[in-house]
Amino acid sequence: MNQLVIQGGRPLFGEIPIGGSKNSALAILSAVALCEGTVTLRGMPDVSDTRIKVALLERFGAKAEWREGTLFIDCSHLHDGEVDEEMVRLIRTSFYLLGPLLARMGHVVLPAPGGCKIGARPVDFHLKGLSALGADITLDGGKYIAKTDGLRGAEIYLDFPSAGATQHLMSAAVLAEGATVIQNAAIEPEVTALADFLNRMGAKIEGAGSGTITILGVKTLTPCDFRVPSDRLQAGTYLLAGAITRGRVRVTGVLPENQSALISKLREAGAEAIEGPDWVEVAAPNGLTGIRIKTMPYPGFPTDMQQPMAAVLCLAKGQSVVEETIYESRTGHIPELARMGANIEAKGRTTIIQGVNKLSGTTVEASDLRAGAALCLAGLAAEGETTIRNIHFIDRGYENIEGTLRSLGASIERIETEGLSQENLA
Repeated sequence: MNQLVIQGGRPLFGEIPIGGSKNSALAILSAVALCEGTVTLRGMPDVSDTRIKVALLERFGAKAEWREGTLFIDCSHLHDGEVDEEMVRLIRTSFYLLGPLLARMGHVVLPAPGGCKIGARPVDFHLKGLSALGADITLDGGKYIAKTDGLRGAEIYLDFPSAGATQHLMSAAVLAEGATVIQNAAIEPEVTALADFLNRMGAKIEGAGSGTITILGVKTLTPCDFRVPSDRLQAGTYLLAGAITRGRVRVTGVLPENQSALISKLREAGAEAIEGPDWVEVAAPNGLTGIRIKTMPYPGFPTDMQQPMAAVLCLAKGQSVVEETIYESRTGHIPELARMGANIEAKGRTTIIQGVNKLSGTTVEASDLRAGAALCLAGLAAEGETTIRNIHFIDRGYENIEGTLRSLGASIERIETEGLSQENLA
């Protein structure tokens, strides 16, 4: 079982490039199933989630090769796959293969999905949308069985602007006959990136990045060469690392507008933030003061930054209030931060934080991906040594997080210990 061991108390300084977006990559890895031929994906993040997604595609006949940060994947010869239920349940986006595989093959069987335990993430929006497109889907013994005699365009209204549902339905509609309109669509950058990728292969998608997306179905798609855009959530995490340690960190290769909500809140808390054409820099030499945060769909404050930001606010002067509106159980970081000396408590979906003068290193356990990132941030600022267990969660979305943080001056090491864990099974 691997652990991260951090010697805290060192301000972080420096500049780091941001790699490809995990969330964009996972959506794109569902959409590649629509295309016959070899697709080239540059800047593909080499994290456990993308590895699992590629392994799933290989079960359905895809041929994949990783070569120096580039993934070459050929879905020319897809077929029915014997899918390991445990593998599917490791990542939520395994379910997003349902629509593209159905569009290509006319039938598919896929176990129900899993992912981080951060609360209910119902797939009702996905199922209703796929049904509107002409899919016949049943759930039998924990497996979704889907079939169709041909998908057809439809008017789809999402009760909530879910990024996952928007991406899934947009991909499925690309090969549907006629026009599909998705109303109340999510406008996350990852949705726009997926539309760009699909259009590069010959899809006809308009309106991505707005609340209404129109897809005119095509017969086939052709392979393309595409670069996965940078990960705005990784960028935000490393900017927060600079803030919590009272250092100065610049992230490069990013779109500053994708960090607007985070930067606005950091400035409100007293941080210095400057932006360039493709970079953002944050410093907090004098510390921060408490603020209120409410997570919202993009362009609001991202739910994936809620837990890391809560760690930062544990050392801010005064009171902070963090309201989570997307997931009801994104609270696994709270008891662990309290073990480090934070004055933090959950009241329903709201987290109340009274800033303290210091955090103290101890042994803590990550409960999900972003909770793990929050504990890393706390450990960087804490006095003494922090050991983080269950780091397989962190590895789901951060490639070589210890190497990146060391490049900024952190004292952090990955330690291998004996014993069987989830990360050995993944």
